[in-house]
Amino acid sequence: MHLTTHTDYALRVLIYTAAANEPVTISRISDAFGISKEHLRKVVHSLSQLGYLTTTQGRYGGVRLALDPATINIKDVVMQFESSKIVECFDEQTNTCPILGMCGLKKVLSLAHISFMDTLGQYHLSDFVKNNPQLIAFSRQ
Repeated sequence: MHLTTHTDYALRVLIYTAAANEPVTISRISDAFGISKEHLRKVVHSLSQLGYLTTTQGRYGGVRLALDPATINIKDVVMQFESSKIVECFDEQTNTCPILGMCGLKKVLSLAHISFMDTLGQYHLSDFVKNNPQLIAFSRQ
């Protein structure tokens, strides 16, 4: 499974803000990861709309986590950003595959997707930040 760049950046922003444990600017995150500020604005907007981040404008403003990192499940984040339709046959409305009923691939891909998501569901944002002094130092540069 391939995550979109938007999802990848969303996870990075969440990890970075959790590790920083203070308001951080989009510019700071952008510089840390070498990511476009404009793209990060969109990611931060999505995360704030979903309730993961709070944003404050002004001289001492920035973004910070709105929730305890221990309550942010990685699977939940990914599910809010990604489609579960990893191949055409997962969408019965638009499927045009002529071998759908014969090939069995849909079942295997569905099982793989479930396994992938179940693995993500075992982790919370706090799992990547706690006891990680290198990450905390990185987020404070």
